[in-house]
Amino acid sequence: MEVMTIGEVSAASGLPAKTIRYYEDIGLILPPRRDNGYRYYRAQELHKLRFLHRARSLGFTIDECRQLLSLYEDESRASSDVKALARQHLKEVEVKILELESMKSTLKTLINSCRGDHRPDCPIIDDLASV
Repeated sequence: MEVMTIGEVSAASGLPAKTIRYYEDIGLILPPRRDNGYRYYRAQELHKLRFLHRARSLGFTIDECRQLLSLYEDESRASSDVKALARQHLKEVEVKILELESMKSTLKTLINSCRGDHRPDCPIIDDLASV
């Protein structure tokens, strides 16, 4: 069985060592330790780290990643449970997209209404200050 250091598993997973340590601190991965206390990583930890990296890149939260890992490790899982989690996440992404589109529209309107000259009056500042 090949084992890796944190630097090696970091390079292989694409995750910074700090993130890997964080995932260990919150219990997402539990790498074994040698007698001297140093962590070592096996293929199974590397696979979980790649899994987490991909899930995070799709915007899944840490709690959702915990649920996904639990489902991944449960060989008696129902794929409908995984699909339900992904479907709920998609709904949240769609809401965020709508919010971002609204922000984009507002910013465009504010930018277009500002002369951008040497004078101090600015509709952008006025709008921000009106809250």
